[in-house]
This record gives sequence, structure tokens and C-alpha cells, in this order.
Amino acid sequence: MPGVLKPLTTLTLLLAATAAAQALTLIHDEGKTTVPAKPQRVVVLDEEALGWLAALGVSDRVVGLGSTYFTPDDLSGGKIKPEVLKQGFYGRVKLNSPAYIGSWTAPNLETITALKPDLIVRLTWQGNQNYEQLSRIAPTVGYAEAGAAFWQRGLRDLAKVFGKQVEAERVIKQVADTHRANARKLLAAGVFRKYPKVVVVAPFAGGTNWLYTDVRLVPDLRALGFKDGLRGAKITLGVGSAISDEALLGLDKQTLVVLFPPGGKYNGAEAFLNTPVGQRLKAQSVVYVPEDFSPYSGPLTSLRHSAALTKLILEKVK
Repeated sequence: MPGVLKPLTTLTLLLAATAAAQALTLIHDEGKTTVPAKPQRVVVLDEEALGWLAALGVSDRVVGLGSTYFTPDDLSGGKIKPEVLKQGFYGRVKLNSPAYIGSWTAPNLETITALKPDLIVRLTWQGNQNYEQLSRIAPTVGYAEAGAAFWQRGLRDLAKVFGKQVEAERVIKQVADTHRANARKLLAAGVFRKYPKVVVVAPFAGGTNWLYTDVRLVPDLRALGFKDGLRGAKITLGVGSAISDEALLGLDKQTLVVLFPPGGKYNGAEAFLNTPVGQRLKAQSVVYVPEDFSPYSGPLTSLRHSAALTKLILEKVK
């Protein structure tokens, strides 16, 4: 028996050493996490995280998906209906019937545990909850939307995990090249002589309007050549701030107003344009509606933003 136990012990140690060598330690916006290399079962708590995996070509490993977009009609037996997964952003992403695991603010920890994930990925912000609970289920990494170049950081970290560094750099370069090409089109058309500045306003159903100043479309518009038209006084969760009618009415005629409504039932763009403020700004406004189930940001989203916004703006200044 001693002769049998020794080889088994050696083999166990070798396997443990190999596993440790394959694991990576990531320093992210919620802590320091050791992640197994090339995980096969991934839970994403939002479309942003899904977009990063899709850009790396590994979205088919997503076994659980969180979202705030879904209604009860979109779900069946704890799964997202197949027809829903063919719509909008999901239709551009390879998915294998992931389970619905709740929203990013209220994930279903029991469902996530039952999925036995190797990795959990999420967008995060100051004061976000559930990190410790999620980390007890599986290694969890989160990237703050307010952080500088946050999706590039998240993409590069995940690329190391999945061995997809070449793909990550390719898509990051593709986004930058696309912005530069579209910026040249806008410049040649004289857009910046008419509208050198821009503001991004999110009109929510119910009448509340938000100003985005550093995230959610703003980085893409800066890359296209626009200057900031207005800064918010107090930023909430690093995302944006409520903006008053008075502040909107104070915008000058050289500021392009990009109305960027939230998706689904939260979209208040049409109602805003029917208000006195919306009517006053209509001549200098464009409405940019994201595709269904779209992330607010990320490499695939930036590519769409760049092309669609350039087209909208060129049509506006004809």
C-alpha cells in the first residue's frame, strides 16, 4: 500500500500545481480575484459583460444571463425564450439558451449556484451589492462604468483568462479605426462648424431627463470629434445626473443634442419631444435609439454607435 499511496500523492500534487499555474489573478474594480484559465461555464449579470465575451468569441459559454430588460413574456420556465434571443443585440451574439438569473441589482443567488459557474462577470458601480455573495459561488470580477477606458480594461483582462489577447487587441483597434474614419466624414461635411459641441440626454418614460457626461455614448462622440457641451453638477453612481428644463433651455445653437433613450419600457424620447423643451430643441436634436437588449457601452456597441450616429448626424446637417 505505501508504494501505491506515494504515486497517487505525487500525481495529486502535480495536478494541483498545474491548476495553479493555469489560474490567473485579476485586479479589478471590486477586488483581487483568482480566476481559472479558460472557464467553460460563465454567468454574466448584464449585457455589458455579455458584449465583452461576444467580442472575444466565447459568448457561447454563458450559462446564465442577467438583465433589466426582460418582462414575464420574455421568459419561460426560467429560460429566456428562443425568439427573444434572436432579437436586437442578442441576435448578434452566439448564445446557447442561458438561464435567466435576475437583474444586475437583484441577482437570483440560488439560480446562479445551481448553474455551477466557473466565473461571474459584471458591470459595477459605487455601492453595488452582492459581490461577497457572488464570490462565494464562483470567482467574480466587476468593472466600474465610471472608470477610465473601463470596457477596454475588462476586455483585456478577460482576454487573458480565455487566451484571446489577439482578438481583444484586434477589436479595440477596430473601434478606434472606425471612429477615426467616421470623424473624417463628419469633418469633411462641415459638421463641426455647425455643431462643435454635443450633449447626451437620456429621456426616461415618466418625464425624468438624465445628462451623461463621461459614459454611455459620450466617449464615442468625443472620439468622433465633438467637444463637451455641458457638464453635470453632481454625478450619480459615476453615470450621469438629472438635468433640469432650465439647463436644457440654456443650451446654445451650436450644441448638438443627442437624445439617447433607455431601452424598452423606459424609453421616453417621443414624450420628451412633445414637451415645450423638446419642441424648443428639436431643430438641433437627433434621436439615437439603441437596438433591443443593447449594452450601454462596449466594443460591439461602440462600432454600432459610430456608424449609426455618423449617419444620423450627416443627415441632420444636409
